[in-house]
Amino acid sequence: MSKLGKYLLFLGKLFTNPEKFRVNWKLIMQESKDIGIDSMLIVTIVASFLGAVTCVQTAANMENPFVPRYIISLIVRDSTILELGPTITCVVLAGKVGSNIAGQLGTMRITEQIDALEVMGINSSSYLVLPKMIAAMLTFPMLVTMACFLGIYGGYLAGWLTGSVTPQDYIHGLQFDFKPNYVLFALIKSLVFGFLVVSISAFQGFYTKGGAYEVGKAGTAAVTNACIAILVADYLLAQLLVG
Repeated sequence: MSKLGKYLLFLGKLFTNPEKFRVNWKLIMQESKDIGIDSMLIVTIVASFLGAVTCVQTAANMENPFVPRYIISLIVRDSTILELGPTITCVVLAGKVGSNIAGQLGTMRITEQIDALEVMGINSSSYLVLPKMIAAMLTFPMLVTMACFLGIYGGYLAGWLTGSVTPQDYIHGLQFDFKPNYVLFALIKSLVFGFLVVSISAFQGFYTKGGAYEVGKAGTAAVTNACIAILVADYLLAQLLVG
């Protein structure tokens, strides 16, 4: 069987014979804490500086005096909501969350903990992976929303502190020709990216064979494949939703 077929079969097993809601709920809350709350610091740092850099570089390249300064914040707003917020945030999360999931499941596989679950009649893939996937699809949109806000606010601070754009012009640019559906596009992207990060990372870890070295390789493969999948999905979603 090809790797793609094995991956699709793995996805199908996630939704067959799931655990009781009470059991899954506790696992989902724990995974939401591990995936969402524990990732807030890195998302805050990355998003704030991305917005600041976008503002400063946009201002530095706008030398034409006939172009109004509020265009700077308009560019920061649209680039943050459409691309930097969802895509870069999820690429960062693929490195943090994806490697953790692959390492955790890979370790459970080589220490035969997954085999023990299957011997007890538990659908191991559903029990171990489904709560992570649900938690990611709950927390990724929240993290992306926070990243978009912090990116725009980081641009505001950078523009104000460097004198690139006045606060009044920046706020005017944020309000100018705003398209609310861009926010919906960002949330849709975050849901798709969250699904890809968890499913690909879990697949890599779940089928690990060997020892500690192979677990490390599974973590690397999980991050690499998840990042590639995010970029491909980003292009397809951009064509579908915006193009």
